[in-house]
Amino acid sequence: MKAAVLYEQKKSLVVDEIEIEDPKQGEVMVKMAAAGVCRSDLSFIEGLWPAPLPMVMGHEGAGLVDKIGPGVTLVQPGDHVILSFVPSCGTCRNCTRGKPYLCAAGPSSVMRDGTTRFKKGEQQLFHQTAVSAFSEHIVTHETAMVKIRDDMPLDKAALIGCGVMTGVGAVINTAKVEPGSCVAVFGCGGVGLNVIQGAALSGAAKIIAVDTLDRKLEMAKGFGATHLVNSSKEDAVGKVREISGGAGADYSFEVVGLPELVSQAFDATDPGGETIMVGMPPIGTSITVNSTLLFLGKTLKGAFYGFTRFRIDMPTLVDLYMGGKLKLDELITRSYPLEKINDAFAAMKKGEVARSIIKF
Repeated sequence: MKAAVLYEQKKSLVVDEIEIEDPKQGEVMVKMAAAGVCRSDLSFIEGLWPAPLPMVMGHEGAGLVDKIGPGVTLVQPGDHVILSFVPSCGTCRNCTRGKPYLCAAGPSSVMRDGTTRFKKGEQQLFHQTAVSAFSEHIVTHETAMVKIRDDMPLDKAALIGCGVMTGVGAVINTAKVEPGSCVAVFGCGGVGLNVIQGAALSGAAKIIAVDTLDRKLEMAKGFGATHLVNSSKEDAVGKVREISGGAGADYSFEVVGLPELVSQAFDATDPGGETIMVGMPPIGTSITVNSTLLFLGKTLKGAFYGFTRFRIDMPTLVDLYMGGKLKLDELITRSYPLEKINDAFAAMKKGEVARSIIKF
């Protein structure tokens, strides 16, 4: 079968013929239908985050259950599933206190027995965060997926696995945005657009989209942005304060992963408001904020994976889409075959797309 493999960081992915082993105890083989192309994948490719190599890439996807291993009870062959790059064991401290996104099982590059299910000849290939969605088939643990309704289009469902869940979840689960509030969103890529539509779903009165590209700002308008700020042409912090009618937004979201942009979003937040860091920063970087404002009650908070409770949240997002309340079709700017995956990443780096998907 074919899969996109990262053999060396700062190099292009290689679409290679590899082998896959059958699922073992508690494991499931999924035939992939579609996978989203996410900036987090690019962080591994470009060496901003460490990765054991070689690695089968991809962490956002959906497909059909093909085979199940011994002891599997959560899914059956033929089920439609969305994959989660953080499993939820249901028994660790974080799972039992309502924080399954911090499950002790965690995103892993190996299976629970310490081995992998991918091989290239005699060479072991690692899994990306328990998923490896850029592969025609994958094997992962049953706790890293959720069954969804059969009438949900799987190419749209794939986006819920990360980008949609991360963006909408940051608004609803992490910030708990209140109706009538003012929200600023710094970065209008695929995840940023989902923060914007999450704010619209929450009833925010003002939703200020901030980006350096006019085409991204125009897309943001279609997802619910009420005001647009091109930060390459005007002072973003000053404009957010002006539009808010006060000292800043009630909630500001940074959705790129740049420390300096987190500081800017913090400055654009009203005293007593919340700044939510959604973007994935390079490992080891630091953030500088005004400590006096922090002391007075302004909050800076991370929003890993939208604080997802994926067994509840992902089927709910599916229902919102099927009910016409969540925009997914509009997110997909382009679809690519697996062989063109490096073109998909190039388009993302140029800011040409909201989201691209790989269709199998």
